[in-house]
Amino acid sequence: MKREPDFGNLLKVLERKVPDRPTLFEFFLNPRLYRELAGNEAVPERLMHIPAYRNAGYDYAPILAAPGLFPHPRPAQEASCSMNEAPAFTDRAAERDYRWREPEEAYDSRYMKEAAACLPPGMKLIAYGPDGMLENMIRLIGFDNLCYAVADDPEWVGEISEKVGSRLVHYYKTVSADPAVGACIVNDDWGFHSQPMLSPEDMRRYIVPWHKKMVEAIHGNGKPAILHSCGRLDALMDDIIDVCRYDAKHSYEDKILPVEEAYERYHDRIAILGGIDVDFVCRRTEGEIFKRSAAMLERTRARGGYALGTGNSVPEYVPDDKYFAMIRAAVPGVEIPRA
Repeated sequence: MKREPDFGNLLKVLERKVPDRPTLFEFFLNPRLYRELAGNEAVPERLMHIPAYRNAGYDYAPILAAPGLFPHPRPAQEASCSMNEAPAFTDRAAERDYRWREPEEAYDSRYMKEAAACLPPGMKLIAYGPDGMLENMIRLIGFDNLCYAVADDPEWVGEISEKVGSRLVHYYKTVSADPAVGACIVNDDWGFHSQPMLSPEDMRRYIVPWHKKMVEAIHGNGKPAILHSCGRLDALMDDIIDVCRYDAKHSYEDKILPVEEAYERYHDRIAILGGIDVDFVCRRTEGEIFKRSAAMLERTRARGGYALGTGNSVPEYVPDDKYFAMIRAAVPGVEIPRA
């Protein structure tokens, strides 16, 4: 069953209201699903995700408008990658040789126009970033080097924070002004399973203030701001909600905080998106996945502020039938288009 997109439903979720119908949210799917869900629609490869999201029952499609804002060497990557391998620079001297790109250089306005032209009526884009504050600092310096620098040269860490943060603020100010963009995701993983990657005090010194400015830039254009961040963030939730003033939080894991508990704890302060644990979706039966997804929609039906999706994303190792078992709780009968 194909339903017409209506971004107003997701907007109600982000405003912690009750949407007119069950609503889906997913940061991204995967190339195989994009191809299968798009069916025979004639669009360029890099826009394939737009008809895919539409055909699956979403009211938006995600988009990245400045993918090369922070150039850095690519570490070797298999099932995972190191946070220390191949930094762009490791000290002040090496940083002087690094060429910082300006946001205007990296921003792909042509891509944004092409994407807007592909949108069916009622559908919007949700713009996400070229990684986030902490993620880019780690990729540029390396995680261990960043930790040493916080202790040995905090002034330099502050300088790097300003260079990364000011560019991201400029990016979100630009992209959120686009009329085809209905909201923005600030994607920045902050934590491990046990704690934030930096101490809460250092997060508040180097990271949180720039997130506050990014949210202000997005809100300044009348758009909601969503934080996608993995890890145990209990110690920083007040900062996320009351300081940064995010409208919604995405990314949940059962081993950290099941989405059901997150909703009961925070839904009256911030919208809750996704949360059906990726490991749960991979390992459990279709019946169990559907039951949990339907129960989450029922839990939130009268109170609002929730959209159904996985705890993080839908990478290629997630079986298609398990993914469809989840979204059918919100969109009965949805299936891959057939030629």
